[in-house]
Amino acid sequence: MRYDCIIIGGGIIGTAVLDRLTAYRLNVLLLEAQDDVASFATRANSGIVHAGYDCEPGTLKAKYNVRGNSVLWKDAEELDVPNLKCGSLVVAREDGLKGLEELQRKGNISGVKTEILDAAATRRIEPNVASDIAYSLYAPSAGIVSPYQLAIGYADRAILNGGEVRLNSSVTAIEEIDNGYRVTAGGEMFEARAVVNCAGNNGAPVNDLVGAEHYDSVYRRGDYFVLDNTERKNVHTVIFPLPTAAGKGILVAPTADGNVIYGPTAVDTVNGDTASTADSLDALRQNVPLSFDKPAFNKCIRVYSGLRTLIGHDFVIGESKLCKNFFMAIGICSPGLTSAPAIADDLSQEIAKKLGAERKKDIVTVLPRRKTLERLLEDGKQLNELVKEDPAWGRIVCRCEKVTEAEIIAAIHSPLPATTVDAVKRRTRAGMGRCQGGFCGPRVMEIISRELGIPLEQVKKGLGAEIARYRVKEVE
Repeated sequence: MRYDCIIIGGGIIGTAVLDRLTAYRLNVLLLEAQDDVASFATRANSGIVHAGYDCEPGTLKAKYNVRGNSVLWKDAEELDVPNLKCGSLVVAREDGLKGLEELQRKGNISGVKTEILDAAATRRIEPNVASDIAYSLYAPSAGIVSPYQLAIGYADRAILNGGEVRLNSSVTAIEEIDNGYRVTAGGEMFEARAVVNCAGNNGAPVNDLVGAEHYDSVYRRGDYFVLDNTERKNVHTVIFPLPTAAGKGILVAPTADGNVIYGPTAVDTVNGDTASTADSLDALRQNVPLSFDKPAFNKCIRVYSGLRTLIGHDFVIGESKLCKNFFMAIGICSPGLTSAPAIADDLSQEIAKKLGAERKKDIVTVLPRRKTLERLLEDGKQLNELVKEDPAWGRIVCRCEKVTEAEIIAAIHSPLPATTVDAVKRRTRAGMGRCQGGFCGPRVMEIISRELGIPLEQVKKGLGAEIARYRVKEVE
C-alpha cells in the first residue's frame, strides 16, 4: 500500500502530526504498536499545560512550549477535550526567592508572563500551600488538559479528514526505496514518500532501523497517586516546588476530569519499566507535604507510572541529515504535551512543502460536542427525550463516573473505535472512579462483545491482554 507519508507512533506527538498533515492534500497513515493511541507515555502524562518559564531560552523546548501553550487551548475546545486554564504556582521558602527570580528571568526572555507573589498573595490563589511557603511564581497561562483525550481527539479529527490509523502495528523494518521508504509493521508492508518518527520511547531504535542519526536514550519513570474527586475542592491550581536537575519536581495538581494527582517521581530506569515501587511511593509521601498542607493519601484510588524518554538536553525535531524525507520528533519529554501542537504545525508545514502538497479547502475543524450524562443532567428535558428515543441513555453502567451505556456505545463506534476496556475508559471515564472498574468492568466487556460481535473471551483490557478465559461452568 502506497502513502504520501507514514507516521510512526500514536502518542500525543504522532496524533498531533497526523491531525495537521491531514489538512493537506496528502494520503497519510499512522502506525501504532499498541491497540489504541495514547496508550503508553501519553496515557500516563500529568496533563499539565506548562507556561514555559523554566525552559532554557533558545532551546526547542522553550520555543515549542510557549507556542504550544498559545495553540493547545484552541485545539482542546475544538476537539471537545476537558481543559482548564487554572494557572500554576512554583512555591518556595524564604531561601528560594533567587530561584524564583531566575525562573522569571528565563520566562521573560521567552515571552512568558509571570509574577512573583508573597505568602499572602500566594494563599489567595491556593490557600492550601504548605505553611512555611514564603513566595511563589505565578503563571496565569498554565493549566490542565486531558492528555489521552487530546490525542484521541487529534486522531478522530484526522480520520474524518481522510487520515488512516493502523493499531497493533509495531514497526520492525524500514528500508529506503526509490522515492521513499518501505515500512514493515504488524506483518504488512507499506510504502511512502516520507516517514515521521514519533515513536516515543522507541524513537532512537526506529532511527537505527533506517540508518538515521543514532541517539542514546535515558529512560525516567514517574510515579503518581490519583486521589478521589472529593479532594478536588482542596486543590485550585497546579503547585510545583522549585525545579531541580532531575525535573520539575513532585507536583500537586487537579486533573481536567476532576481528580487530584501527586507526582511524578524521577527514577532512572530501562525502556518499558512502568511498575511503581514502594520506594517511589514513599518518596511521594515525603515530598508532597513540603509544598501542600492538606495531603490526603488515604483518598488514593490508584497509583500508576509513566515513562519519559530523554535524548540529550533538548528535543530532536526535523529532517534527518542522513536520510532524505525521514523526519524526527523524538526525545520529547516534558513539556512535550504542551509543545505537541506547535511541533506538529512546524513539521507538517515542512513535510507538505517537501512533498509539494497544498492545503485542503474544506476540512473538519470542530468535532461535535459529546453527549454525556453529566452535561445532559443540566437539561433534564433533553435527557428525558433521549431516553425515550434510546433507553441506553437511561442505563448507567459506571456508577462512580455516571457513564451511560449510550456513551460507551458511542465510543465503540467513534471515528477511531474503542475496542478494549481501557480504550473505552480513556474516552468515557468508565472505570476511572473509586472502584476502578470493579463494578462496571464486566458490563463494559459485555457491551464491547455485543457491539463488535466477538465472544466475551476475546474482549481485551488493553495492551493485548484478554480478561475472560471462558464462561463459568461451561468448561470442564
